[in-house]
Amino acid sequence: MQVKRRIPGGVWALGFVSLLMDTSSELIHALLPLYMAGPLGASMLVIGVVEGVAEAIAMIVKVFSGFWSDRLRHRKPIVLLGYGLAAVSKLAFPLAPTLEWVIGARFADRIGKGVRGAPRDALIADLTPPEIRGAAFGLRQALDTVGAISGPLLAIGAIGYFAGNFHAAFWIALIPAALCISVLVLGVHEHDDGRRVTPASKRISWRDASRLDRRFWVVSAIAFVLTLARFSEAFLVLRGQSVGMGETGAPWVMVAMSIVYAAVSYPAGRAADRGHGGRLLSAGLLALIASDVVLGLSGSVPGILAGAALWGLHMALTQGLLSALVAATAPPDLRGTAFGVYNLTGGAAMLAASAIAGSLWQAFGPAATFLTGASLTLVAWLGFVASGRYVPRLDGHG
Repeated sequence: MQVKRRIPGGVWALGFVSLLMDTSSELIHALLPLYMAGPLGASMLVIGVVEGVAEAIAMIVKVFSGFWSDRLRHRKPIVLLGYGLAAVSKLAFPLAPTLEWVIGARFADRIGKGVRGAPRDALIADLTPPEIRGAAFGLRQALDTVGAISGPLLAIGAIGYFAGNFHAAFWIALIPAALCISVLVLGVHEHDDGRRVTPASKRISWRDASRLDRRFWVVSAIAFVLTLARFSEAFLVLRGQSVGMGETGAPWVMVAMSIVYAAVSYPAGRAADRGHGGRLLSAGLLALIASDVVLGLSGSVPGILAGAALWGLHMALTQGLLSALVAATAPPDLRGTAFGVYNLTGGAAMLAASAIAGSLWQAFGPAATFLTGASLTLVAWLGFVASGRYVPRLDGHG
């Protein structure tokens, strides 16, 4: 409890901002693959490409928003712009009449995510003492994932209440999106004890990115390989539907994943602060292998839920830790740029992974998609075992 009390109030506020926006986004995300594959008639390949491009857009935009938050020495206005765009995009989903409109709304939502992501993570690093950054990122990730639980639960209730009317269910997402903006405006400040937290002392340019050292690039390389082995979570929902869970049941897959993700993220962050980052990354890769095997081979609802829970374990062990490692290895005045570059590498990997997953599913079925993911993750794990000594430690020893 001592570590939790030391986490700054601004980080808690950003965590609740993430919780509310993720509730809104995941309500839509839990239903969107079903809506695209059902009423709109999209193929698995189209869904895979759309999801990959959407996530890639978000991560590419983070490069520019992160750089500008460094250059302007203010992060909150850019964070607010990103969350505001995502909130406004939620209006498009219930109003969209065609697949093209839905795709446009999805891309706009992800642009908003890209605008806010790197400056928000850099702001968390600015506000938090180095010795508890793992816990701070773990807390933010845990609260974000509570939203990932609430969103699918709301989706299940809404699609049932509105008797399968996707447009009516999508309107519910506007409520947490509006609350998110209110918490961000009133609860997050770029000051700590009266001082500006962004420690830039000069105007930066793109050339300054050359100051990102080897440790940062090692972390980014690990994230690239890991993301290449993990495709969009939309395929988890579709896997649930493929075993007969239906439109009202398939979102439970996201709930199962998110419960584990939320429960483990904060303890994993504290363990990272104590120097166990390498073990956590290794365990996270093994959890993803197990998840893919279960999801690929199981034909039952309990098996799919178990595979989703293992996927959540993988995310909890790796995502907050990697963010904390980026913060630890980047110069303070380049944190926004560092998070942007880090997410760009992940975006390229996500685009490729989701397109491959959609192609495999369409040609050979879901088992081929998930077993290929397991094989790629095994290769990533073997590479990590061989080079794990290069992973930086958050406790300052090595």
